[in-house]
Amino acid sequence: MDSRIKKLLKKPSRLFLTLGHREMFNWMSDKTYLKIAYRICMDKKLNLDNPQTFTEKLQWLKLYDRNPIYTTMVDKYEVKQYVADRIGEEYIIPTLGVWDKFEDIDFDKLPQQFVLKCTHDSGGLVICKDKSKLDIEKAKNKINTCLKQSFFWGMREWPYKGVKPRIIAEQYMVDESGYELKDYKFFCFDGKVKMLFIATDRGVEGKETKFDFFDENFVHLPIKNGHENAEKELACPDGFEKMKELAEKLSEGIPQLRVDFYNINGQIYFGETTFFHWSGMVPFEPEEWDLKLGEYIKLPAK
Repeated sequence: MDSRIKKLLKKPSRLFLTLGHREMFNWMSDKTYLKIAYRICMDKKLNLDNPQTFTEKLQWLKLYDRNPIYTTMVDKYEVKQYVADRIGEEYIIPTLGVWDKFEDIDFDKLPQQFVLKCTHDSGGLVICKDKSKLDIEKAKNKINTCLKQSFFWGMREWPYKGVKPRIIAEQYMVDESGYELKDYKFFCFDGKVKMLFIATDRGVEGKETKFDFFDENFVHLPIKNGHENAEKELACPDGFEKMKELAEKLSEGIPQLRVDFYNINGQIYFGETTFFHWSGMVPFEPEEWDLKLGEYIKLPAK
């Protein structure tokens, strides 16, 4: 049985979220929608009048902190120039092309290895390790499906509402492991790093993604959030302090921002900026960390 069907049978209320992602509740106000979604995902009422936790404050920020530059910062193509202007071109993964339609891609001009991404979502990804073995029809179906979907309506992350759906190709990269690209994700609050997590085993066949949390001094924290911890100890990477410095520079003046980097033998590359980690809809274990992180967010005026 499909895992999505199993989840719905276990908790039928999640059908609301499925229909929401399919744009069935576009008529519903953002505030009402988020209250219902939060109750389903977090099993508790959303407090928007006096939010205290990290996940509650993210919902508040969706509704009331609407700086137009945020749309540029979540656009996977436009953000590159934005970031380059602030920290330098040397941290940008090379772009091999950008297109409005899949049919416009000339695969003969692409290298043997590359990555295709949709600019407006968080799932339209095709990793090509060998162009001679790429199932182009399968890739086309995945990308075209994503191009038709709005990332905004599912969890009302408003910066995505104005992003133009496009396709970009980027240089394929792996880190020192030779088979994956670890993702270093820094939680920043008004330009200060307070925590990060490392995503490992993502996209590795036969393995589940792992998340390991650390404080700003790279001390491992007893937190789970969406994924299990890695079974192996993760070493502090070369360039850790530099990644912190860059993350803080990119997050200046923003109440809360997650800034992601890749690190290949000390060479740092910008990944993306994320305003709403897990859309603020996945519990922390233990729950106290939701409140601890929430204390770092100083909400601006509406």
